[in-house]
Amino acid sequence: MSRIGKLPVVLPAGVTLSFENGVVTVKGAKGTLTQTIAGDINIKVEGSEAFVSKKHESKELDPKHGLYRALIHNMVVGVTQGYTKSLKVNGVGWKVAKQGNKVVLNVGYSHPVEFAEPAGVKLECPSANEITVSGIDKTLVGQVAADIRSIRVPEPYHGYGIAYSDEVIERKEGKTGGKGKK
Repeated sequence: MSRIGKLPVVLPAGVTLSFENGVVTVKGAKGTLTQTIAGDINIKVEGSEAFVSKKHESKELDPKHGLYRALIHNMVVGVTQGYTKSLKVNGVGWKVAKQGNKVVLNVGYSHPVEFAEPAGVKLECPSANEITVSGIDKTLVGQVAADIRSIRVPEPYHGYGIAYSDEVIERKEGKTGGKGKK
């Protein structure tokens, strides 16, 4: 049995959860999220808590039990608080700016890179070296942040690149010479 799956999902005031035809819908102050659930998982709402249960015992359902409980919890947190990922741009002369609904990145290429703001995600540039990705869907926010980071992955020698604000880049020592030796 999944230890995570046994825990109830607490529904704060103003959040409604419904489960019909294998689809969970969570509505809150920031928006609405939906998730398709496997047929052998059941969800009951009792008061201000939701319980995820299995219709029968099997080894294949144990991981799904905890997974769907975690996904529902992430949906509840998303419609109440939302999710945010911060990225920092590190490089000489590198900068980012928001123009309309896209972010323009000047990150060492011969041309500026434009990244369009996808639906359900808000991109902001609080400074010339920071990008903030926010939204209500945790997986979408994480994927957009990863896509932006992949434009210029941090390199270990100078630390240049786009990194998460809390990411630690392990630095390597450069070549130590040999000039004059033959």
